[in-house]
Order: sequence, then structure tokens, then C-alpha cells
Amino acid sequence: MNTFSEFPLTTQLHNNLSKHGFQIPTPIQSMTIEPAIAGRDLVATAQTGTGKTLAFVLPILQLLSTGERRRGIRALILSPTRELALQINETLVKMSKGTGQSAAVAVGGLSERSQLNAIRNGATILVATPGRLYDYLSRNLVDLSHVQMFVLDEADRMLDMGFLPTIKRITAALPAERQTLFFSATIEASVKQLVDSQVRNAVRVELGSISKPSEQVDLRYVEVEQDGKLAVLKGLLNDHEGSTLVFARTKRGADRLAKRLSEEGVKTAAIHGDRSQNQRIQALQGFQRGYYRVLVATDVAARGIHVDNVAHVVNYDLPGAPEDFIHRVGRTGRAGARGMATTLGTRSERSDVANIERKLSIQLLEPGQRPAAVLRMPSSNGGGSSRRLVFSSRRMRPARRAI
Repeated sequence: MNTFSEFPLTTQLHNNLSKHGFQIPTPIQSMTIEPAIAGRDLVATAQTGTGKTLAFVLPILQLLSTGERRRGIRALILSPTRELALQINETLVKMSKGTGQSAAVAVGGLSERSQLNAIRNGATILVATPGRLYDYLSRNLVDLSHVQMFVLDEADRMLDMGFLPTIKRITAALPAERQTLFFSATIEASVKQLVDSQVRNAVRVELGSISKPSEQVDLRYVEVEQDGKLAVLKGLLNDHEGSTLVFARTKRGADRLAKRLSEEGVKTAAIHGDRSQNQRIQALQGFQRGYYRVLVATDVAARGIHVDNVAHVVNYDLPGAPEDFIHRVGRTGRAGARGMATTLGTRSERSDVANIERKLSIQLLEPGQRPAAVLRMPSSNGGGSSRRLVFSSRRMRPARRAI
């Protein structure tokens, strides 16, 4: 499909798409929406930023709007994080106007009473995180016996977070006769086992390479001693415009870096697991709306947070695993736009960088660590000496596409 107008959707859904500026579907949307509307089970793998949310929101609204009218939860969407759940709900609110369908959320950190009231007041779609939903189920506060469509979004992330037992308990509460849609960045052994137990004769879609960063992202590497990282980051912010998402290894490190940047006059917020839900919402919304130039995050934001138009991702600290590198840099270069991702590393971390390169089949370090460019900065003691920062810039080779 070349345009959304070609999809077999209701007039109201076409109007909602047009109102919010959706005209041309992304590849994942083109390949998944029609089979989902046809009632087929679906297993789709694609990198972050490819438009997966709309790929399942539209079929849900189409099928519920044109099918037999029933009360109760008829579509369930499971999400790994409350941030992603809330963003999915935002999309549902935009797309469901005038369709007669309404959504509720079940996530931690927000009022239980308001969530349960929304469910009891006629919501037909429930967007939930596994932990909070299972809590409601165990207390008989939610009924999933009428669910016709089940979506598992970011399936690999949920299993990484240890939700497999909880997901199995939730699926046991669902009707056996239902449509199941799986969306994931990767299908590893544990995910495959879950998928195979839940889908029947599924349409399988694999878009591009899911084991390396997007070809839309230019990767760069800077080697610098630990005490020089802040100066390098400030230089990057001065040299490049647009919003910047910075990843730190620890919660304390994220708070400390955000504070230091704020003291330098850079509007900065931090987001991590120890922040309250209201603090996390405020930080994310401020970043989305441009009030904050920089958002410093731990890996809680690498997956499950969708922010449009992030110009630059900076790995201030190396990720704990090569797979996390993909999810971090996937926050930029989204929806066809080019992005930039800069990784800061110390000399002692070269083996860790080499491991990322080997696992992801990319190249950050130049052969023999020959610098593509040399940056110079004053030494920390204020003297005239300088320290050399090794900088390497590599453009990704085109990702392989498999359908």
C-alpha cells in the first residue's frame, strides 16, 4: 500500500488519520495492517521507530468498530513499560475518536481507582503492563474472558525484564479463540517458544536487519578519559542542533550528569526507575515539547519510550550488552529521518567496544584505532597541555531486508 487511503478502513478512521497527518504508511504498516484486518495471527519483527504502534492500533479499531457490539474488554495490548503503554494509549485516543471505542490503561505509578473506573465504565481496549494487569487479575478486578484481539508489543523486552511467567498467567486467562499479534525487535529462543505456543498459522513479517542499528543512523565514536567526557558532551551539544538523548549507566550517574548540564545552562531532565511516575511524565513531555534540550536516561528509556525527532543519541556510558546498543541508538533516525549516535569510551573499554562491533557486525573503531579526526581540549589542571580525543565516524552499510 502506498497511502493509508488504500487500506480497507472505515471512513472515520480515514478521517482520523488525515486529521493527524498520517498519509503514507511505513513499511511495517504496509505489510501488517491488511493481514491483521483480515483476522490473521501475526508475528512481526522490526527495529524501533518503524511505526509498529499504528500497525496494531488501526486493525484493532477497524475490527472492533465493524464487528458485533459487545461490552467488556475486547482487545488487550501488553507493553513492557508504563511509558510505552501511555504512549500507545495516546495513539488510541487520537485514532478512536468517533469510532465508539474507548481505551483504558493498567500500569503502575498511577491511580488505581481511576484506572479501574475507566475499565468499568465501558472501555473496550485495555493497554497494560504485565505486573499491574496480573495484580488486577489476581484480585478479580478485571475480566479478560471477552478478549478477541491480543497484542504483545516489544515481546523481547518483556522477556528480558523477566515477565515470562506473568505473561503465561495472563494468556491463560484469555479465550483460546482469539487473534494474536506479536511485535518484537528480535525473536530469540525464549521469544520463539512463547510465540509458537500462542499463534496459529501466523503471517510472519521481518523488516530489515534486527541485529544491527538502523542504516538511517550515522555512528560515531570518541575515545576520551572518564574525566573528559563532560567536556566532550558539551562540545557535541555546541556543535549540533536539536534534541539529544544521553544514556548513563546508573541512576545516580544520570542525576549527576543532568545536574551538571543544568548548571552549565543546558535545559536538562533525567529519567530512570527511581523517579516517580509524575516526574517521569514531566521529564518526557518536557523533552518531547522542546522545553528540555537534553534528556539523560538509564536504559529504562532505551526501549518503550517513543520520542519523535531526536536528533542525536549519546552513549555517555557504554551499554551493558550489545543488544542494548541497538535499542539506544534506535531512539534516533526514526520514520525515515537520518540520525546520529555518538558513543564515548575510554581506552580501557576498547575490548567492550570490540565486543559490540563483533556481535552487531558494525565498526566503530578504526583499524589500529587510527583517528578519523583529532579533537583537542584543555587539560583539567588549566595548563597549556592538551589531551587527544580519538574520534571515529562510520556510516552504516545498508541493512539487509528480509520479508
